[in-house]
Amino acid sequence: MLAAIGVSYSAQAAAEKVFTAKQGGVFYLTVVAEGNPASVQGRFHDRLVPFFKTGRAGEYGALVGIDMADDPAAVDLKAAITYPDGRQERIYRVVVQAEEFRVQSMTLPKEQVEPDAAALKRINLEKEKVQTVLAGFTPERLWSTGFLVPVEGTATGAFGSKRILNGQPRNQHSGEDISAPLGAPVKAANDGIVRMVDDQFFSGVSVILDHGLGLFTMYFHLDTATVKHGARVNRGDVIGTVGQSGRATGPHLHWAAWLNGSRVNPFALAKLPLDR
Repeated sequence: MLAAIGVSYSAQAAAEKVFTAKQGGVFYLTVVAEGNPASVQGRFHDRLVPFFKTGRAGEYGALVGIDMADDPAAVDLKAAITYPDGRQERIYRVVVQAEEFRVQSMTLPKEQVEPDAAALKRINLEKEKVQTVLAGFTPERLWSTGFLVPVEGTATGAFGSKRILNGQPRNQHSGEDISAPLGAPVKAANDGIVRMVDDQFFSGVSVILDHGLGLFTMYFHLDTATVKHGARVNRGDVIGTVGQSGRATGPHLHWAAWLNGSRVNPFALAKLPLDR
């Protein structure tokens, strides 16, 4: 999942550098800018790539997400370094590689697969609520060290899986499922702000954390949520307990990550060496 860790290049060399990352992957990129630029921002697939000061002289870092549905292809990532009197552009070549997502067939109660009109209305309102949260942008990085896995358990490898429910094809699974005992503590993967606490039709008791600069992590199917909307949390704080609320066949945590419009494997975040 990981490529291009902490590498900086001149404008000419950057244009020639090629990175590789799989669908659903995340990589960490740094650039060194001379002087004192007003801003450093990137674009990848027309998605924002915000850079932040790393604390090292002239160095700016960014987390880049590859959406699980991005086509396997070579795509340019453009980083614009803006000064009061002009700007520089650096181009990085990103080769997106196909991930082998598995197919999951499940049998569930009919009402969970074919909800009635009242349930559909609720589902659409809840979907809009989540989309509004994920469209928000906190213009500062709230985390300062690596991401942790929020619960002790067994990962099922469900991220990106193509699901067939009661014989009907459904959308890809956008998170990772971690099997764990009912009531096990669920921890914040990193520092952040609670942007949503809700009980939803599909995801059950749900918490969404905002880590700044367009990065969110989601915790679904909880038994209980122990945080309130707007609260600041620290990495490792308990934010709830494992449950089987919503559309779930057993106790587990659905852990997901959203990075500036990309649905990424949260384990890709946990593997990044970000202790800087």
